[in-house]
Amino acid sequence: MIERYTKPEMGELWTDAYKLKTWLQVEIAVCEAQAELGYIPTDALAEIKAKANFDPQRVLEIEAEVRHDVIAFLTNVNEYVGDAGRYIHLGLTSSDVLDTALALQLVASLDVLLGQLEKLIHAIRYQAQQHRYTVMIGRSHGIHAEPISFGFKLAGWLAEVLRQRDRLCRLQTQIAVGKISGAVGTYANIDPKIEEIACQNLGLQPDCASTQVISRDRHAEFVQTLALVAASMERFAVEIRNLQRTDVLEVEEHFAKGQKGSSAMPHKRNPIRSERISGMARIMRGHAVAALENVALWHERDISHSSVERVILPDSCILTHFMLCESVDLVKNLLVYPENMKRNMNLYGGVVFSQRVLLALVEKGMNREAAYKIVQSCAHTAWNVPDGNFQQLISQDTTVTQMLSQTEIERCFDPQQHLRHLDEIYQRLSI
Repeated sequence: MIERYTKPEMGELWTDAYKLKTWLQVEIAVCEAQAELGYIPTDALAEIKAKANFDPQRVLEIEAEVRHDVIAFLTNVNEYVGDAGRYIHLGLTSSDVLDTALALQLVASLDVLLGQLEKLIHAIRYQAQQHRYTVMIGRSHGIHAEPISFGFKLAGWLAEVLRQRDRLCRLQTQIAVGKISGAVGTYANIDPKIEEIACQNLGLQPDCASTQVISRDRHAEFVQTLALVAASMERFAVEIRNLQRTDVLEVEEHFAKGQKGSSAMPHKRNPIRSERISGMARIMRGHAVAALENVALWHERDISHSSVERVILPDSCILTHFMLCESVDLVKNLLVYPENMKRNMNLYGGVVFSQRVLLALVEKGMNREAAYKIVQSCAHTAWNVPDGNFQQLISQDTTVTQMLSQTEIERCFDPQQHLRHLDEIYQRLSI
């Protein structure tokens, strides 16, 4: 049984040395299966396992001459193994090694991504607990709507990252697929049982019907899922950027001691992490398009996908990991300003409580259209005059006061009414 390399850093997973290590893992796994079924001598297997090695620099030297990466690798491995090396790569084609080894890299990358995603889940959950009842204004179309809590907003973020965790877990199964089926995938020169044993030893499932390559819909799904994870992080970042605007300033990115925001304007404290996350999410969407373009290969294979994947697969994994690291730091150290939230919510004398007033009047028996007209008139007046005060205008409207007492009017302006079902939402998320 070949053990998968555990707990690497993301960048290390995409080095040439790690890539060649996975190639060797695949070759040895195949040799083990060959020996188990009696296709190669057991003493040759022992010699291969004892001596097989590679030198990344030497592989590059050979590749410069032969212009073929797998041949260069095998040549170098045989320099270490000697005569027993003739049993390496028996009945295989290059893509057997490349695609199976790539699956190992992708699964290992998902392990790292899931570990970092757990940190983001923890950071969001913690902030949601801290700000469960921190009242703020909810907005639609960028306009003040009705009160919510900042914790409620974070609960929505938490639900989203939990869905992303589920997607990444499912993706581990979808991408953990190898193929040892030879040229064009027909097993003409290799026993399918070898594929079964080798893949099992590598922790993979055999592809049920490969061509010369594993079909690239799997890899497209991989990149698309990472792009979706990135899109969620961008959504959070855009929200923080909007809430950090000077005229809003309800939350703010942590600004470190000694940090500077502008070369020209000493007062600036810019949401640079959030903006960085937004930019990187755009790159991820571009990679998703490139991955989709890789699905349609000629006949049983071509290599038009190869050059693309050398860029987009390591870049997507490393970029998503970096975005997760940035997002964890962003959420964990987020500055929250409840007083500014309260101030913004109460602009124009509480116009955001207009629906509560409308419903109270309707419940008292007033025609809805008539009630809507009165409430809208008071709200728009408050909005369009200096120091407008919606609650005061409502309290002075004789038609309203004939229907509602001052206590009933005041009750309409209690933000707690909007949080009365918050606990149910929190229970669903186990916050």
